[in-house]
Amino acid sequence: MGKIIDTIGNTPLVEVTGFHTNAKVKIFAKLEGNNPGGSVKDRPALNMIRSAIERGDIKTGDKLIEATSGNTGIALAMIASLYGMELELVMPVSSTRERTLTMEAFGAKVTLLENMEVCRDYAEEKAVKEGVFILNQFANPDNYSAHIKTTGPEIWRDTEGKITHFVSAMGTTGTIMGNSIFLKEQNASIQIVGCQPTESSAIPGIRRWPKAYLPKIFDASRVDRIIDIDQNDAVQRTRELTKHAGIFAGMSTGGAFHAALQVANEIDAGLIVFIACDRGDRYLSSDLFG
Repeated sequence: MGKIIDTIGNTPLVEVTGFHTNAKVKIFAKLEGNNPGGSVKDRPALNMIRSAIERGDIKTGDKLIEATSGNTGIALAMIASLYGMELELVMPVSSTRERTLTMEAFGAKVTLLENMEVCRDYAEEKAVKEGVFILNQFANPDNYSAHIKTTGPEIWRDTEGKITHFVSAMGTTGTIMGNSIFLKEQNASIQIVGCQPTESSAIPGIRRWPKAYLPKIFDASRVDRIIDIDQNDAVQRTRELTKHAGIFAGMSTGGAFHAALQVANEIDAGLIVFIACDRGDRYLSSDLFG
């Protein structure tokens, strides 16, 4: 028996079948929605807070601030409450109501602003002016190191070292950076595939950052290929995963799955793992599921 944070990680890896015809290519989804906070972001949120505590940067009773598109905020709200810390989360006004309500349920203060870039500027400025501690997931090595410690080893273990391609949405880029570092150390031939939206698409959890806002933790040399995802394709794949594979997730997962299928149709044989980032229930107030 343990605490709720002890249940973070060791999420299921399940095969997704019926979407392509090549029997020599297998596609697996890493079900990160099974984390207690409902997304892959539980991992870096815990690692960022716990590491900051261990370094003496923060302690019980301190005030934290973070800009987020949603999942990291929910994870931070849950974990900050367990450590007795106050938290302000800054989100785009376009975020779904479910996300705001979930953060507030964990005790966080939520500030809604115009877009993600404005949110980041606001959080950084407030941290400087008011002395509030900013975790800054976009520049914090504790973000991607969470995946070096946990996600990558789990994938390597559960595929028995047979993984040939890793596919992930790119937002803060922590997930793809950490998994790339670990998996490439095990087998340098593993292909790391990132997903970003097309210029005209808006996909929650996947970003096409302006150069000035590109996360500082991102290292382009660690990604072998980037696939542009159209919003309509991401929506279609998200709905198909729910109806035909029983995987209830958000649009970024649909985008990653679309990229995984594209890779599957290009190779003769292989084992592809894509990250199913979160759960679909935090998108029900949107039109994602029709």
